[in-house]
Amino acid sequence: MTAGARKRRLPWAYRLVALLLRPLLMGLTKRDWKGLENLPAEGGFVVSPNHISYADPLVFAHFMYDSGREAYFLGKDSLFTIPVVGWLLKQSGQIPVYRNSVAAAGAYRSAVEGVRAGKPLGIFPEGTITRDPDLWPMRGKTGAARVALETRCPLIPVAQWGAQEILSPYGHRPSLFPRKTMHMYAGPPVDLTDLYDRPIDTKVLREATDRLMDRITGLLEEIRGEQRPQERFDPRQHGVPEIGDPMKHHEIGRHDRRGRDRRDRRDRRDGDGATP
Repeated sequence: MTAGARKRRLPWAYRLVALLLRPLLMGLTKRDWKGLENLPAEGGFVVSPNHISYADPLVFAHFMYDSGREAYFLGKDSLFTIPVVGWLLKQSGQIPVYRNSVAAAGAYRSAVEGVRAGKPLGIFPEGTITRDPDLWPMRGKTGAARVALETRCPLIPVAQWGAQEILSPYGHRPSLFPRKTMHMYAGPPVDLTDLYDRPIDTKVLREATDRLMDRITGLLEEIRGEQRPQERFDPRQHGVPEIGDPMKHHEIGRHDRRGRDRRDRRDRRDGDGATP
């Protein structure tokens, strides 16, 4: 169940991690992989899934590994200076992000170089676990679009669902049994060709990012069998911080919209929460 045979030998550290973790994931999860044919068999590209759990990178890496096009991830450059950890990251081919660069484009110079070298680059476009209370994709950041536009490589949208059943959003206690199904759907590349000859400015980056998030959300509608919210959740408009745990586990983990409606009715009935 792969997109094609692996084209080149993996770094030894990557092979070691796959040797250790893949059998565990095969035993602990069930898999619903779709759209592998949409992953390019050769060359570098950007592949972008929605973000719903701390378990996402493992599940997504498993999906990509099974496709024959293993994913490489961005990591803060400071991680690469940590003894042993930094060495393993380097040996496995992961890519540092220089967040202290003055120009935003400069922060992704290693990512661009990685794609041009033929690497499939995994970027979670939301930048963090979604703040949407029902776990729909929220407003995306522009990093994935920036790399795709600068390299003119394919930008592959991926929707996933199921990792939040193993590890709830912002949770730290996994629930492994009974086995959960990991749904992972890859769609055709997002068409950005009409943007290639325009300056890579804020307007163009936002247009490309909105196209990506719309495609991811459409794939997620198919997985969940539900309709997306009318408006994409924007943390800034709701006053929700994008760093740390902005919502309690029992709030953000409830993806049943009816449950949220019941809470809203309860809150209105109880007033502002002041002690009588």
